[in-house]
Amino acid sequence: MSALHLHEVSKTFALKERQVVALQDISIAVKEQEFVSIVGPSGCGKSTLLLLTAGLESPTAGRIVVDGRPVIAPITDVGIVFQRDVLFDWRTIVGNVMLQADIRRLPRGPALRKTHALLEKVGLAGFEQAYPWQLSGGMRQRVAICRALLHDASLLLMDEPFGALDALTRDQMALDLLRIWSDDRRTALFITHDIAEAVFLSDRVLVMSPRPGRIVADIRIDLPRPRELDIRDEPDFIEYQRKIRKLFESLRVIG
Repeated sequence: MSALHLHEVSKTFALKERQVVALQDISIAVKEQEFVSIVGPSGCGKSTLLLLTAGLESPTAGRIVVDGRPVIAPITDVGIVFQRDVLFDWRTIVGNVMLQADIRRLPRGPALRKTHALLEKVGLAGFEQAYPWQLSGGMRQRVAICRALLHDASLLLMDEPFGALDALTRDQMALDLLRIWSDDRRTALFITHDIAEAVFLSDRVLVMSPRPGRIVADIRIDLPRPRELDIRDEPDFIEYQRKIRKLFESLRVIG
């Protein structure tokens, strides 16, 4: 059974006196423990797709099922990371991660222990009592990822979480994410416009067309895990990038 299934999902927005079709007939099946990335040009509906999956928007047509249950309202068994970290500046780093426990009324002792363990995994041990405004962008995004993982959600949704970071920080964040994800391999849907990032992280890469967004390719990434950055120099990795880039060229997105 798929952990996530979208069946012929479409989304239309009313814009002044006309209708804008953002997504058209999207069908996706993601298995448990799969890491699936979606790449596409700006404005193709990638973020809308993630919001629909989380139940934060409703589709105009089609059906979304998570863990066997239709999505008809915001779902709770999910961890979400956005491009902006959305941390609260008046809460410490521990306090920001523990927000999940506070909202969900999780037992405080186990949640606090897991918070410290997660922060240590992403290199933030020693920063527990710092405040977000005292951290770099990459450090803040690590906190946001820890917060999304605290409650052991079965589904992890990420909307270009590294998009605002510099290239070196993005590389380190990708490594950190893979190492954390590898511990329990929860199902992950990752939105990005970076082809190399998608190939590096994923079991599969879904390619979207310009608006109205459609899935035009589903590419399985047959690269060994665990992965380190030097895999990007391997011929197979380079070929996956070339294949996806050629798809975008055929769609007249680039070139």
